[in-house]
Amino acid sequence: MAQLGKGIKILLVDDEPNIIQFLELGLLNEGFQVASATDGPEALHIAESFLPHVVILDIMMPGMDGFEVCRAMKDARPVAVIMLTAKEEVEDRVRGLTLGADDYMSKPFSFGELLARIHARIRNQFPQLMEKVSIGPFSIDAGNKELSYEDRILDLSPTEFELLKHLVLNHRQVLSKSAILDQVWGYDFGGEENIVEVYIRSLRDKLNDRERRIIRTMRGVGYRVDIR
Repeated sequence: MAQLGKGIKILLVDDEPNIIQFLELGLLNEGFQVASATDGPEALHIAESFLPHVVILDIMMPGMDGFEVCRAMKDARPVAVIMLTAKEEVEDRVRGLTLGADDYMSKPFSFGELLARIHARIRNQFPQLMEKVSIGPFSIDAGNKELSYEDRILDLSPTEFELLKHLVLNHRQVLSKSAILDQVWGYDFGGEENIVEVYIRSLRDKLNDRERRIIRTMRGVGYRVDIR
């Protein structure tokens, strides 16, 4: 089981019980500490003692809406806010981001995408919480730039480390070559996408993944790490 969420607190705020239940079960399974609220005042009260790192916050709630809650949360303490809405209106997105929201998702959404966005917020705003992470057979020590598979430290170049770390942290997602280039090599990388294939081949060799069961090629889409 992944231990990526260990020690990380997430507060869910939504007036739809089925959404709360769905997210709570998934996040608890990932190892996060989870609290929930069905309205704004309750969320602010819980946050005072729970001290969440990430708040998943619905915009459309009766009474105190998500915009007001976001402003109050941001004024009180450092916290990452991911806002949810059933709308896709640009005005809502702009207003939320102006009030300090860190990310924005429209309903319906996949749990895997939300999880990836939570990981991104933690990496950016609370990197100390991700210094050492265990996910299935993988262990990542970001401070020492070490990555282990089945208790064996892999001999990786700096780029190989960053690539495998990115694949493992996003193991629920199929990652395209272009997305990998942006996140690992950087947006200003001027080389060819085929460089990703070269590094994937090298990682498979170091993982003894001859049958490609660890790093899967999803034809026409990209790559995904399988965690068993």
